[in-house]
Amino acid sequence: MKRLLTNARNFRHRIAPESETFRRFAAGQTPGTLFISCSDSRVIPALITGAVPGEVFELRNAGNIIPPYEAKRECAEAATIEYAVEVLKVHDIVVCGHSHCGAVGALANDQDLTGLPGVAQWVAFARPALAPVLGTPPDDATLARYVQLHVTAQLATLRGYPAVRAALDAGRLKLHGWYYRVDTAEVLELDETQGVFHRN
Repeated sequence: MKRLLTNARNFRHRIAPESETFRRFAAGQTPGTLFISCSDSRVIPALITGAVPGEVFELRNAGNIIPPYEAKRECAEAATIEYAVEVLKVHDIVVCGHSHCGAVGALANDQDLTGLPGVAQWVAFARPALAPVLGTPPDDATLARYVQLHVTAQLATLRGYPAVRAALDAGRLKLHGWYYRVDTAEVLELDETQGVFHRN
């Protein structure tokens, strides 16, 4: 923690050559992409994408889960998605799942989460889409088949959000599914026409 705090205190000195860029941030933000990923410390969107400050709007939670849309339910994910699409007018949304994911792994391995009721309730959102493969032990620790199915399901859930659906219908928004391997730094992209993830 001491190192992190020291770096934070010195940040303004380290970015001095770009200070004009940072001063412009006071006028607002215009990111082009909403990046939805896991809170996992091994997944750092800006590091993976090479994005600079102001380029990517982030939504991170345990398991990059998008709850189904419900108009009357208070939901941080719904608020972030709505703001990104309606106010920031992002033109791309990326849902990025990753290998060795604890949230997906808990479901895939049927872990006992009774001691973690908040976690159990949260990951339950992902269970229906994974139902076809649950009960089959993962064949490797990357959980590739499970995570890729999970990412595909989150994209389908996104389409149920009114703001997203309207933007898609208007042709001003595109959705993307990524699978990131934390051990090799490889990124695979979903080809929705074929239903498979591949290297570009």
